[in-house]
Amino acid sequence: MAIGWQGVFPAVTTQVRADLSIDLGDTQRVVDDLIRDGVTGVIALGTVGENNSLEYDEKVTVLSAIVEVVNGRVPVITGVSEYDTRRAVRYAQAAEKAGADGLMLLPPMVYVPKPAELVAHFKGVADQTGLPIMLYNNPPAYRTVIDQDVLAALVDVANIVAVKESAPDTRRFTDFRNVFGDRYVLFAGLDDVALEGLYLGAQGWVSGLTNAFPRESVELVAAFQRGDHAKAMEIYRWFMPLLHLDADHDLVQSIKLAEEVMGRGSERVLPPRYILTGARRAEVIAMVEKAAATRPVLSQAKAA
Repeated sequence: MAIGWQGVFPAVTTQVRADLSIDLGDTQRVVDDLIRDGVTGVIALGTVGENNSLEYDEKVTVLSAIVEVVNGRVPVITGVSEYDTRRAVRYAQAAEKAGADGLMLLPPMVYVPKPAELVAHFKGVADQTGLPIMLYNNPPAYRTVIDQDVLAALVDVANIVAVKESAPDTRRFTDFRNVFGDRYVLFAGLDDVALEGLYLGAQGWVSGLTNAFPRESVELVAAFQRGDHAKAMEIYRWFMPLLHLDADHDLVQSIKLAEEVMGRGSERVLPPRYILTGARRAEVIAMVEKAAATRPVLSQAKAA
């Protein structure tokens, strides 16, 4: 499938049973529900999909199940989050064979590469797959910065086509546009600066909280795209308390708890994560319940 590289791509959750085995059927149901609610694409096995808590075989199995249920309705992008280039190439090639439409490629995990090493990692993966690639920049989480020099060194790598920008500094959207024009498609990757990213040139949004409120997420971007900035701002301001959760250390637990409160999925997570407890759990539940009780009115097409 040709990827349009625009719109709302939720980083979908991997559903887990009480015994911590992977629930493929429920994972498929969650993804199917999101597509029915209008998302433009899905990110399988990103941070919210608990990529690094899964074994290699589990990753391939989960991705294959997601590709199966999506059945060509929207693009499926899969996270590639590995310790080193060899492992990243192995998974990227398996993902291509499994039917993924693209890759979301992260820097190497644990070791913080120098810029030349980071470029070599990205090129090393890109050279071994025919899939289009979105690079994932998230300095607070991964201690590695995909800066202008790194992107400049990759301009001739044809299948590196997009950048998911999750740095909290929104000036980067403008800086990248000024230097590279439209060479790289930009995606907002941090939920609580998503609308700012769209105003500054992002064509899409890789989102976490869309898992709990997909219709509002889709309408936020649609309103922006059609020039209804008042509606986009109304939704964004309503959504913002929850969107802040995406920038917290426990974002995965919070997003999956929000899913459970909204009747969309289970809060269960894989170690080393554990479900929220105590005051934090109560806080997140209260935030989700308030959001559900004060949802903005959407267009009839979205609300049907």
